[in-house]
Amino acid sequence: MRCDRNNKGLALVIVLWIVILMTALIAIVSQTSRLDMKMATAVVDEVRCKWACRAGTETAIGLLNEDLRATDCLLDLWCDNDEDYNDVPLERCVYSVYVTDEAGKLNVNTITREQLMALPYMETQVADAILDWRDDDENPRSDGAEGGYYQNLPFPYKIRNGPVKTIRELLQARGVTKDLLYGEDLNLNGQLDYTEADGELSPPMDNGDGYLDEGWIAYLTCYSYEKNVDAEGQNRVNINQADEGQLQNQLGLTAPQARWIVQNRGSGYQNIAGLINPNSPKEPSKESGGGDNRADPIDLQTFSSIADRITTSGETTLQGTVNVNTAPKEVLVALLGGGDQAEPLAESIVAERLGRLYGFQSIAELLKVSGMTVEKFQSIAGLLTVRSNVFTVRCYATADISGAMMQSECVLDRSETPCKVLYWYQGANY
Repeated sequence: MRCDRNNKGLALVIVLWIVILMTALIAIVSQTSRLDMKMATAVVDEVRCKWACRAGTETAIGLLNEDLRATDCLLDLWCDNDEDYNDVPLERCVYSVYVTDEAGKLNVNTITREQLMALPYMETQVADAILDWRDDDENPRSDGAEGGYYQNLPFPYKIRNGPVKTIRELLQARGVTKDLLYGEDLNLNGQLDYTEADGELSPPMDNGDGYLDEGWIAYLTCYSYEKNVDAEGQNRVNINQADEGQLQNQLGLTAPQARWIVQNRGSGYQNIAGLINPNSPKEPSKESGGGDNRADPIDLQTFSSIADRITTSGETTLQGTVNVNTAPKEVLVALLGGGDQAEPLAESIVAERLGRLYGFQSIAELLKVSGMTVEKFQSIAGLLTVRSNVFTVRCYATADISGAMMQSECVLDRSETPCKVLYWYQGANY
């Protein structure tokens, strides 16, 4: 009897251990299954977000293709479009789109030292290092750095010594840091997010002043250019090469006006603003006749009417021109040479364009801006445009269930059909 009781007790212990082991096994299998399900959901949501980013990018491309090309400004649908861009639901995820005009920035491949020094937080050592990075020689500037500096680093690499290919390449130039390039806008959405206004609680580090301090990436590009054509896509008339007959027939000028242009161009006008000066008349001369020797100076009214149809360059594309309709104030200040006098004029330009539905139709309209002088206009006319070709499209998608996130960045040139992709990046973030 005692032996049977012992056997029964042993059997009970064994059964209990089996139950415990089975329970633990079931718990492990259940946990593994839940983990597998979460991973599968995350993978599926990542795919959803990937295509949501693609959908947002294609939406922006469609709007850019439909946009009128005569001018580009910040009120166009490719830029200001809450319905198609902000928190758009798509297949259990939400995406947002941000489009930036690359022509609204200074081109790092054509920028001058004076313009670089006018940017916020710029120092001479960094400016010279950037210029040395892009030039084609091994002669360092006074505060610059050439190939020898980079070859002697703990992890050496070669200097570009040529045109910069992507703007992030500047991080390789001596003194350029992520804080300087990206500022507080680490995700480059142009908005002050919570993590960008909480001081040192979370990256990026910010001053918590409630204002978004953008980095140099908001002011610098390596893609901008302008086709040397007018608002209708016609080749511009080169005032340094056209004869009197061509100036009359193609621009509608009078014979005396055409004669004046030819007689006064000497070795060539530096830019189209060379046709005017502080003493230029406001309206055309009302005199008739005048014989073969009469030459009438170009008046401001005539200049304004032909400004978009003339050029001083024989090139088919003009590198580095800045769209005065989309450039931020900081870029305009740099174009104007920096300093205390440049900022009020830049603010006047921004205020003036806000009152225009389609922005400035021609760079000649800058002469109507409060504080703009003919001399100042002449110094920047060759650097400006009113239309754009290259845009950056950034898209951010978030899944409803798993919270998976995906972001994409696409730099495209819409002057070609279909649009030509110059740069593409896509990455996930959980």
